[in-house]
Amino acid sequence: MKEASEILGVHVRTLQKWDREGKIRCVRTVGGKRRVPESEIKRILGLHEERKVVGYVRVSSHTQRDDLERQIEAINQYAKERGWSIEILKDIGSGLNEDRRGFQKLLKMVINREVSKVIIAYPDRLARFGFKILQQFFQSYGTEIIVINREEKELKEELVEDLITIISHFAGKLYGMRSHKYREVVKSAKQLLQDS
Repeated sequence: MKEASEILGVHVRTLQKWDREGKIRCVRTVGGKRRVPESEIKRILGLHEERKVVGYVRVSSHTQRDDLERQIEAINQYAKERGWSIEILKDIGSGLNEDRRGFQKLLKMVINREVSKVIIAYPDRLARFGFKILQQFFQSYGTEIIVINREEKELKEELVEDLITIISHFAGKLYGMRSHKYREVVKSAKQLLQDS
């Protein structure tokens, strides 16, 4: 509060009063102390955040367009509730494919420090594996990843899904995604893993 009062040129008690009146949005620590977010200081000073808020959505195939639209709707709603304007990047492709056009654009934007926040519906929409590493990488460029839905899955269920994804990916590369052999391998893997 003291630092915020010095930047804004007002007394700490004025900030407390503004908080009570809703003129400024303070956050509270676990101990109940007020903290003024940097975004609120910038808003009061009339400084606009130049970095973008980006929503990233992905599905594996064209047959999942409904899910893509649900992700977009959820992210737009989340951003709207916070008063953020947002740019949406979309991909249709495997989470294991690192050459996704939207994903590559997002990486370039983060590296160029153009993005303050990335909003995703689920962690696996951004990366099937290595999400925590990607999160640390983004943080090193001052970009926060916000996950709006966290499915609490059992470890076994999560491992089975990941293994099926890997088998599907490599079977598709080996036999072709439309081949009978691909469908047979994926079906057998699902049966074997889900029965165990």
